[in-house]
Amino acid sequence: MKNIDKNIFALGWVSFFTDMASSMITVLLPIFVVYILNEGVDKLGIIIAIATFVSYIFRIVFGYLSDKYEIVKPFVLSGYLISALIKPLFSFSESFVSVAFLRGVERMGKAVRSASKDSLISSFAKEKMHGRTFGFHKMMDISGELCGALILFFIFFYFTKDESTIRAIFQFTAIPGLFAVVIMIFFVSDAPKLKKRDSVVNKKDYKLFPFLFIYFSFLFFIVSEQFFIVYAKQEGFDLSIIPLFIILFTFVQTLTSYYGGLLSDRIGSYKIMLLAFVFGILSILSVKFNLWLSFGFLGLFTVLSLNALRSYISANTTSKGFVFGIFYGGVALFSSLGALVIGYIWHHFGLENVLIFSITGMVSVTLMLILKGEKEEIL
Repeated sequence: MKNIDKNIFALGWVSFFTDMASSMITVLLPIFVVYILNEGVDKLGIIIAIATFVSYIFRIVFGYLSDKYEIVKPFVLSGYLISALIKPLFSFSESFVSVAFLRGVERMGKAVRSASKDSLISSFAKEKMHGRTFGFHKMMDISGELCGALILFFIFFYFTKDESTIRAIFQFTAIPGLFAVVIMIFFVSDAPKLKKRDSVVNKKDYKLFPFLFIYFSFLFFIVSEQFFIVYAKQEGFDLSIIPLFIILFTFVQTLTSYYGGLLSDRIGSYKIMLLAFVFGILSILSVKFNLWLSFGFLGLFTVLSLNALRSYISANTTSKGFVFGIFYGGVALFSSLGALVIGYIWHHFGLENVLIFSITGMVSVTLMLILKGEKEEIL
C-alpha cells in the first residue's frame, strides 16, 4: 500500500467515518420500519427503492456537471455534509413516509458526492494501479461499515434493545459524520485541472455501456442485505445477533477489497465480474440452509463487482465523471426497481417465490455475460 497517494488515504478515512454512521442506519432501519413503526415489508421495499433511486440516479447529473465545470472537491464535500446532517433526524421519524423522505434526502448527499469522489480518486491513482487504488478506498469504506456494525453489537449486547436505544443511536451518527466532513475540508486536495475538452461526453466511452447493462440487470434480480435482515428477524434471531450478520458482510468485503483490486489489475475485470456473479448466485442459493453464508457470499459479490467496474472505468474512459454518473444512474434504476418487485413478491407471494425469481434472473444474466465475453475481449 506504499504507492497509495496521501489524498487517497485521507479520502479513505472520510469514507470510513461516513460509512460507520451509514452502517448503523442500514442495519437498524429494516427493524425500525417493520417492527417499531409496524409497517409491512412492502413499505420497506418502497423505502429501499426510493433511497436507491435517489442515491444513484442523480449521480448522472452531478457527474456531468463535475466534468463540464471541473467541480470536484466542492461536490464531494457538500455530499458528505448533507449526509452527516440528515442521519440524526431519523430519530424523530414516526411513519414510513418520514423515513422514506429522510432516507431520500440523505441519499441525495451520496448522489452529489459519488461520481466526483470516484473522479477524485482516479485523478490520484498511479498508472496501472487503478484496481488497487479503488480496492484500498473500498477497503476503508467497508471497514467503517464493519466498525458501525460492531458498535451496534456491543450496544445491544450490554444495553437495552428497545425503541429509545435505536433512536439514540440514530442521533449518535452525527459524530462520525462530522469527523468525515472535517477530514474532507482540511486533508483532501482538489483534483488537478484538466486540459479543456471539446465535449464533456466522449463517444468512445460508449463501448462500455453494453457491459454496464449486464451488471445493472444482475442487480435487478439480487436480494439486498436489508431484506436478509428482515428474514433473519423472521427466523427468530435476536436483535443483538443481527448486527453480526452485517459484521460478517462487511468483514468479508474489508478482507478482500484491496487484494481483489490487485487481482483485477492482473487478470482483468471481466474474470473478476464473472466470479462476482457466481458469488451473487450462491448468496441466494444458501439463504434457506445457512444465512451466514448468504451474507458472506453477498459481501464478495458486492465488493468484487463494484471494484472491477470502477477500476475499469477509471483506467479506460475519458469523461470519467460522466461515465461514473451513468454507472451509478443505472445502478439506481435497476436496483430500485428490483427492490420494489422483490418487496411486492415477498409481501404477496412469500419468500420462496422471491428466491425463484432471483435465482432464475441472475443465472440468465450470468449466461449473457459469458456469451458476450466469448464473442469479444471485454473489460
